Amino acid sequence: MNGNNSRRHYRRRRYAGSPLLSILFFPTALLYQEILLRLFDKDVTFFSMGLLRVILFSLAGGLFIFLIVDVIPNKKAARWVGGILMAVYLVVLCVERGVKSMFSMYYGIAAAAGTAGDAVGNFLDNTIAAVINLIPFILLSIIPLVLFYVLRYAIVYERGQSWLTRGFLLTVVVVFQLFGFMFSNIGDTKRLYTYDFTTNNGVPNFGLFTCMRLEFEYAVFGQPQADLSDYLPSENNGDDPNKGSTPSNNDDPAGNDGPEGNGDPNTQDPEGNGGDVEPPKPIEYGYNTLDIDFDTLAENASNDTIASMHEYFGALSPTQQNEYTGLFKGKNLILLTAESFCTYAIDPELTPTLYRLTQKEGFVFTNFYQPDWTLSTCGGEFSVTTGIIPNWIGSSDSARQAIDNAMPTTLGNMFKKEGYQVPAWHNGDYTFYSRNEYLPAFGYDYKGEGGGGLDLEIDSWPRSDKEMIEKTCDEYINKYLETGQPFHAYYMTISGHGSWTFERNRRAADYADLVKAKYPDLSEPCQAYIASNIDLDRALEVLVHKLESAGIADDTLIVMAADHYPYFLASGNSQDGTHDYYNELNALFGKPEDSERVTSRYHNTLLMWSASLERKVVDTPCYSCDIVPTVANLFGLEYDSRLYSGRDIFATNYVVNEYSSNMPLVVFADNKGQGNSWITAAGTYEASTGEFTPNPGVTVDDDYVSNTKRLVSGKIQFAKKIITEDYYSYIFD
Repeated sequence: MNGNNSRRHYRRRRYAGSPLLSILFFPTALLYQEILLRLFDKDVTFFSMGLLRVILFSLAGGLFIFLIVDVIPNKKAARWVGGILMAVYLVVLCVERGVKSMFSMYYGIAAAAGTAGDAVGNFLDNTIAAVINLIPFILLSIIPLVLFYVLRYAIVYERGQSWLTRGFLLTVVVVFQLFGFMFSNIGDTKRLYTYDFTTNNGVPNFGLFTCMRLEFEYAVFGQPQADLSDYLPSENNGDDPNKGSTPSNNDDPAGNDGPEGNGDPNTQDPEGNGGDVEPPKPIEYGYNTLDIDFDTLAENASNDTIASMHEYFGALSPTQQNEYTGLFKGKNLILLTAESFCTYAIDPELTPTLYRLTQKEGFVFTNFYQPDWTLSTCGGEFSVTTGIIPNWIGSSDSARQAIDNAMPTTLGNMFKKEGYQVPAWHNGDYTFYSRNEYLPAFGYDYKGEGGGGLDLEIDSWPRSDKEMIEKTCDEYINKYLETGQPFHAYYMTISGHGSWTFERNRRAADYADLVKAKYPDLSEPCQAYIASNIDLDRALEVLVHKLESAGIADDTLIVMAADHYPYFLASGNSQDGTHDYYNELNALFGKPEDSERVTSRYHNTLLMWSASLERKVVDTPCYSCDIVPTVANLFGLEYDSRLYSGRDIFATNYVVNEYSSNMPLVVFADNKGQGNSWITAAGTYEASTGEFTPNPGVTVDDDYVSNTKRLVSGKIQFAKKIITEDYYSYIFD
């Protein structure tokens, strides 16, 4: 009896199933999950050409998976294979959604796996909160896997498809794939699919499944490369290293008649005898360049890529030295990259030291930006410490790819060469982002928490910046006082890290009462964000007090910039992933509502203070890549300004309304697949709208925008090549 039941059950299993269901299930399931990811991403325009590409690639990918499963003769094994493939993709899908929720970007698959693991180990409370927020997405995305388990005998049935049907379906796969490929190689999308491919831009434009394929394909066969000749400066690009900041029409801004006119007081005889005297001769400044023969290097280059790089950098115009060159020569430098810092953390009552150092004293930068490099803290720190635009390189990033490179142009290595102390500290886990490898490569003697040589007593999340400064600054200050050896100290802070709630952020909880008393109507995330930065303010208070007590505040320059704006306010702190708390701060401080698609979102504050500096407002457009060359100029270091993505902020050899390769330029990452926005002294180009808005009173020629867009693309491509080709090793011994 039992044997007969068993045979009948076997026959039902053998002949049960639906050929149509079998064919449609995998492409439908994959497309469903891709659309689900798209629906949950508030930064994606749902109905766009990207959706068409996602549909085509999903149908092709799903049918291809079906064919793999269908041709396996052992159907039990085929069901296992199908289930495992679906489970793996489900895990990747949820991890990527979680990374997007926590870090406001999609990571490469390998990077996402590592980042997710690091996040669990280092940001457990934040990770738990992120997972809780992900529950609706997880429940919806797991539906296809549950259906596959329930219907596995119908989906993968014993007979399978005929070879004729399989051949037809393979043809359909090829057709869908070809159409997807065709629509991915049209216009600007082509670079996103090829040489500028990143998972962050790829997911909205091509879908996660295709990003997985491209990441694997490019890892095995190499990623397509841009044609570097497209970015080489032309002979008539307007570059002139002798060009000053005088307007091109040479009108006297003071309304005088010019150097030979009677209205110029500098040409009049001071004794009133009617004779003219020679005006004082202007100071003739040199240029920040090294003795590099780019032409000879290009002729003797080992390959075309290196030859093109020599040609490119040799054709750029250097920045000119100026009145600030060598102002701090032989003196001390303290550089900080401040976690999630932005201008809204500055308050005359709550953060008085920040207010003093950025608004009342020293250089006051009114037009500074820290772009979103789509690399979270790692990208921001790389730009601050190297002066190079950070990029995704495969599934890795510029900082980690530079670990084994020659990096003599970083501040750490340049100051080490000058005989400085070069300590560095981070009060987070010292191995996070491989910081324990790339900071030493940048020249620093690095210590961090979690077994890295920095042992802090306050063991709560996030750790205290104030305690880090208290425990470390005496070391290099006392050594300077005892031996005269100057110092360049570097800090990567963490007290301002999200998420921002008083329950999960201990530093915010420490100062909750102060913020609630001043801003009782603010939401908790905004209150907690401001509160967490009070600890940074107290750290700077300790630092300034130590310098003043030691009598060396005049001989020390403090520089601080953010790693990125507090993007967790725009995503991670929101329970539904849609509320942008940053706009609440915009409203509080009288700024218009914006989004991550426009340049205003990344306006920030650069701190550059010394007790020896008088207050000076600087309105030149600048960004984090400008910090290294600016500091190098201030300290009179020998460097070549052409080898950086940024420039000396104080250099004036440019004309506001004329294009040149050394003009002030803020480059924004293409973090939404929309192209690169940029800002110059002449105006702002918003990639999201494709419009250039000149500043009031500024008129540019017809080629200004196209030339600047080309310059921006070139800076990005060659910044990537500096790292992938280990370019500095060809320049420096």
